Amino acid sequence: MKKITFFVTSLMTGLSAVAQTADPVIMRINGTNITRSEFEYSYNKNNSDGVLDKKTVEEYVPLYVDFKLKVAEAESQRIDTLGSIRKELDGYKEQMVVPTIVDSAYIEREARKTYDNTAARYEGQDLLTASHILVLMRQDATTEQQTTAKLRIDSIYNVLKAVPKEELAKRFAEIAKEKSDDKGSAQRGGALGQFGKGMMIPDFENAAYALKAGEMSAPVKSTVGWHIIYMEDRHPFESYEYHHANIIKFLEQRGIKEASANAYLDSVANERRVTRAELVDELHKQMMEKDAELKNLSQEYYDGTLMYEVTKKDVWDKAQQNTTGQESYFKAHKKEYAWDAPRFCGIVIHTKDAATMAKVKKLLKDVAEEDWAKKAVSLNNDSVRFVRVERGIFKQGDNQNVDKLAFKQKNTLKPMDGYPETAIWGKVVKAPRTMKDVKGQVVTDYQNAQEKLWVEGLRKKYAVEVFDDVVKTVNKH
Repeated sequence: MKKITFFVTSLMTGLSAVAQTADPVIMRINGTNITRSEFEYSYNKNNSDGVLDKKTVEEYVPLYVDFKLKVAEAESQRIDTLGSIRKELDGYKEQMVVPTIVDSAYIEREARKTYDNTAARYEGQDLLTASHILVLMRQDATTEQQTTAKLRIDSIYNVLKAVPKEELAKRFAEIAKEKSDDKGSAQRGGALGQFGKGMMIPDFENAAYALKAGEMSAPVKSTVGWHIIYMEDRHPFESYEYHHANIIKFLEQRGIKEASANAYLDSVANERRVTRAELVDELHKQMMEKDAELKNLSQEYYDGTLMYEVTKKDVWDKAQQNTTGQESYFKAHKKEYAWDAPRFCGIVIHTKDAATMAKVKKLLKDVAEEDWAKKAVSLNNDSVRFVRVERGIFKQGDNQNVDKLAFKQKNTLKPMDGYPETAIWGKVVKAPRTMKDVKGQVVTDYQNAQEKLWVEGLRKKYAVEVFDDVVKTVNKH
């Protein structure tokens, strides 16, 4: 079995206080016990500093009961067994487990492999640190161009040959900045950095390897032109131990720890003849047994996933699709959707010129309101957008152009960039004409109303017990 190290941050502080003291049941939903610590975790998290609508413990209890009833309904419908939900929950467990696993042996093998592959590329040759000055010369250069390039490189070389050895490095860098055609390295005084076997043009590389540290080459011809090379340093490729820390850092930046954890999980699962998901589930349970905070966090994720799926399925989607129910709800609550001020219902049109604006207005005559925007932009083509449109229901202050043109405010127009012509098409109304004018709000309210009825049904369907004596001890034990 591989040598494996588990790092679970919470273990550093030992077992939680909750695990060391009694954790009484605060409520029972459909036969399932909910402990005080689980309730406290949720209550404290949702009523922390900064929460605008803080609840007292007593106010939070019925909200938490409703939440747990939805979870009970989801489990009753076996939503937790659906493939998509299992995949999501298993994925969450992996996110919790993987960062706690470090397979040191795996990482060490990959580090050694990285070193060996790098060393092999250098074929036992030294690592070189050099600078160069380049005079570009195309391979198809004319005789005249070849002569010019050679005269230029010789001129530079003759200047450098006259420089005292102790000043050569500094003077080489200065001339490289001024004269080299390799503009990238010229900015660095000709510096090419460190390189090894097979990393440079062959002619250049052969000449470089012939130099000792502190030496300068005569002009060297390559496929790109003429070079003068200054060898700053050369030394054998260092040992594995020398490079170890940097290799590990390099591998960590590329996810080696996660890779080692995944390799470990796959290997152990294969040895034990269990699925990877079963192994992760086992490790996840071990982590939760040792860390109450993690246990509550995992329970919250599980409950939240099921609550969302069952509410979406049984309430939100149905309410969203039930247009008849939405219309009935709107009629029954119409007064609640009265506006405190008139609204402009229509579109704001932006065009590139006055002629296009005239065409748009002509097109919009006798067109139904829901088709205004589509009709206006029909003048656009694949290459040019002659018309831009903003569609909506605007109150004063929502849109500067609407304020000016519809509500007759004394502000100035604000044309869209590239579209100097601005106009509106629609009208100002005092109240919603139909549900469509307030559809977003109606749908939300209708969904909330349907959810309330649904929860009332769940309260009748499932047994609920709340132990008030335990409720009174929340955050007081």
